[in-house]
Amino acid sequence: MSTLTGTLIIGLTLVAALLEGCGARGPAPTQIAELATETPTPTRPSTATPAPSATATPSPTSTPTSTPTSTPTATITSTPSPTATPISALSIEYERKRDYAGSDIVIEETLAPGVNYKRYIASYLSDGLKIYALLTVPNGAKPKSGWPVIVFNHGYIPPAQYRTTERYVAYVDALARSGYIVIKSDYRGHGSSQGQPTGGYGTPDYTVDVLNAMGSIKRFPDADPNRIGMWGHSMGGQATLRAMVVSPDIKAGVIWAGVVATYPDIMTRWHARTTGTPAPAGPAVRPEGTPGMSRRWNQELVARYGSPEQNPTFWASISPNSYLKEISGPLQLHHGTADTSVPLFMSEELYQQMQDAGQAAEFYTYPGDDHNIATSFATAMGRTIAWFDKWVKGPSQN
Repeated sequence: MSTLTGTLIIGLTLVAALLEGCGARGPAPTQIAELATETPTPTRPSTATPAPSATATPSPTSTPTSTPTSTPTATITSTPSPTATPISALSIEYERKRDYAGSDIVIEETLAPGVNYKRYIASYLSDGLKIYALLTVPNGAKPKSGWPVIVFNHGYIPPAQYRTTERYVAYVDALARSGYIVIKSDYRGHGSSQGQPTGGYGTPDYTVDVLNAMGSIKRFPDADPNRIGMWGHSMGGQATLRAMVVSPDIKAGVIWAGVVATYPDIMTRWHARTTGTPAPAGPAVRPEGTPGMSRRWNQELVARYGSPEQNPTFWASISPNSYLKEISGPLQLHHGTADTSVPLFMSEELYQQMQDAGQAAEFYTYPGDDHNIATSFATAMGRTIAWFDKWVKGPSQN
């Protein structure tokens, strides 16, 4: 074989190898969200072992290596280095390494006051985006350390329909009347907030926004940075659980009807609850056309990391349920048994997982009540405030 021919073979081999190594990325994750409309009445790196999943009884209380190509005129030996699996931004460990300092809070507008508290539209920064929020501040003499704070995480509302002062009015009012600063974030892409509404499950963006809300409220002159709790409903419940295993600064949490299952369960068992039939094998989602839901949000994750059966370590790494031994504080759960948006098993199993992890928790069910616990609102809210008074407000700071 001539020198020219050998050189040509080598060149073609190298080009082919380079082309083989180029791969297109999967589609960007799309949004999954559940319909949650309020009834107007009423760093610390660690390795955690996933908590076992169990059904609880509700309680009140290779990269291929290329074959070397050899010719009479030259010998090429090529052993590519293994390609590391990219870490997901959804990984709890990744989220723990991020900064959530937020910014100074800016009062954008003064609203009509509540019975015993002031109301504002405020703003702060998250990932460089201007995020708006509803902010309430109690009247009266401020405690020496500042007022205790509740970071309030709302459930899914179509982002284009979202307005800062609409929905959850009674919920915020009850907490504000009880002597708490309340900050309810308009997640990115909601209302006037900058950025794109990427969804609460396929990206960590909304959790980032509420953690930056917490970082910002710590700077607020009237707030006690050491007395912060977090409340979440539905999709906001998932953000609350995630935030509590990311940050050690949340003293206690309350979740109403939260999407708080592991990712494999969110992907499969949600479907079974909706249709009444067993979930199909593989990464199923709720049926097409279900209000408030989008399809195929998990395809990018499965394409990149494999299915839960193929790569259970990855799916555990993005599920906050795997890190309950390191949760920042006690957790109270509420769920209506007739909830048609988020299945009861999610709260039942999280409660059992909290017990298995040796963590303080309470779980209340409300027979026949809906996703918003509308019928039993006063009872559920009374329990919520008592929980925060015990674990966040504590003894008088005056």
